[in-house]
Amino acid sequence: MSASKPDPLRPHSSVITDGPSRAGARSMLRPVGFTEEDFKKPIVGIASTWSMVTPCNMHIDQLAREAESGANAAGGKAIIFGTITVSDGISMGTQGMRYSLVSREVIADSIETVTGGEGFDAVVAIGGCDKNMPGCIMALARLNRPGVFVYGGTILPGIHPDSKKECDIVSVYEAIGQHAAGKIDDASLAKIEACSVPGAGSCGGMYTANTMASAIEALGMSLPNSSAQIAISAEKKADCRNASTAALALLKAGLTPRDIMTKKAFENAITVAIALSGSTNVVLHLLAIAHSAHVKLSLEDFTRIGKKVPVLADLKPSGKYGMVHLTRIGGLPPLMKVLLDAGLLHGDCLTVTGKTVAENLRDVKPYPADQDVVRPLSNPIKPNSHLVILYGNLAPTGAVAKISGKEGLQFSGKAIVFENEESALDAILNGRVKAGHVVVIRNEGPVGGPGMREMLSPTSAIMGRGLGKEVALITDGRFSGGSHGFVVGHITPEAAVGGPIGLIKNGDTITIDAVKCTLTLDLPAKQIAARKKAKKPFKPKETRGVLAKYASHVTSASEGAVTDKDL
Repeated sequence: MSASKPDPLRPHSSVITDGPSRAGARSMLRPVGFTEEDFKKPIVGIASTWSMVTPCNMHIDQLAREAESGANAAGGKAIIFGTITVSDGISMGTQGMRYSLVSREVIADSIETVTGGEGFDAVVAIGGCDKNMPGCIMALARLNRPGVFVYGGTILPGIHPDSKKECDIVSVYEAIGQHAAGKIDDASLAKIEACSVPGAGSCGGMYTANTMASAIEALGMSLPNSSAQIAISAEKKADCRNASTAALALLKAGLTPRDIMTKKAFENAITVAIALSGSTNVVLHLLAIAHSAHVKLSLEDFTRIGKKVPVLADLKPSGKYGMVHLTRIGGLPPLMKVLLDAGLLHGDCLTVTGKTVAENLRDVKPYPADQDVVRPLSNPIKPNSHLVILYGNLAPTGAVAKISGKEGLQFSGKAIVFENEESALDAILNGRVKAGHVVVIRNEGPVGGPGMREMLSPTSAIMGRGLGKEVALITDGRFSGGSHGFVVGHITPEAAVGGPIGLIKNGDTITIDAVKCTLTLDLPAKQIAARKKAKKPFKPKETRGVLAKYASHVTSASEGAVTDKDL
């Protein structure tokens, strides 16, 4: 071997392995499986988020092996490496949840670090739990090396032993509220707990994992229908093998993630997330991914697109069906074809297939005529977006509401204020929160938490107690994709940096208006100003460790809550 110009099919690995001076590197690679011939092949990094922390990721080690097999068969040499995950469903409602959004940044940083340090020429990233997906895509965007994302797949629904009805993790959280209200007993709660999560795969409704998987497919960064495959299926294994083949094809074609992740591609992702009635977290994560991809995306883009895109999929949490029902009728491509034919998608956007969106969808067949999972454009569930960006004196730089229409479009009530999630949950479960209240949970933003916890526990408790239409909840934290009801999150600026949410007092009137897109504290401006002047500065909850480091670097939720801000 002699040093020479980098091989165009090995632009990074050749620098690591070629020439007499790189004998040490080759020596280190031989014990992990490299032969003499492998040093002539492109290296494909397989980023695995495998962990026994959560069922969302418990099978991803097997999927990584499939991706390795696909890369090796297609003429590359695969190296599997790991990164972390934090289970939202397990840490929900505890201080542990503060680490969830932080994990997105750690995942992105770790994939970037390993890929950059080891000279991988292409990357296949496999994610399961919520933050895995945006973390993987953020890393691919930063690195801008040929790459493909693979979704670990959705879980099968649980079946209740008595009712025979389908259930999932949100069923458990809502049952906690029903138990607190005396509607079910200990034995009934135990039955729901035991049957709702039957095996491997991500939470089964159009919650954050399935929302982000779908948005990433629409963005062009995963293969067609990767988002709507069951975790333990043959199709998912084939998806992993095919992703590695695609990554090597992108390498040969010279196509990189930023060629695919254009502004129009992000508009496609927003459109699909709206049509599916996706999680509010898609706003936060798409803003973050766009930042990594050097694309200017803002809250206003969600408002602009939301005015013309209807909600078509009758999926949980607000709807009737789980993700497996969408899988069984054909997955995401038929919906994308409907949106494309209606002029709601940009068909000329490139994807990881090397083809455009329109080319990928050309031969896609429509959904079966007798299905009611996805409605026709002529009969939408909601004529415009359920993701409503609110502004006003409580959210000068924006907030995100999830308004399905079932709760109504306006709510006005008296504030009941809590400085953290735990105290709010206790008040809901013990009956202190009553009809007509607007629950205010503050100091839970990216800086204040730190970490911007999800509020599935309090929102599910509200629904479980039967108060979904009588109580609203607002927070500078965020929501699980499983949350529903009259909820507003991502309120910015957050309380910890002096946002108006920190000035609310018990009994203040708060008005949420999803028609005018406003979030208002019904007080004179002079009174609000006086409260602000008297407000004591926020004292950080953490002074060392990853949470303190995160709080010192993180941007506003309205900017994606990223930590790699421009210097």
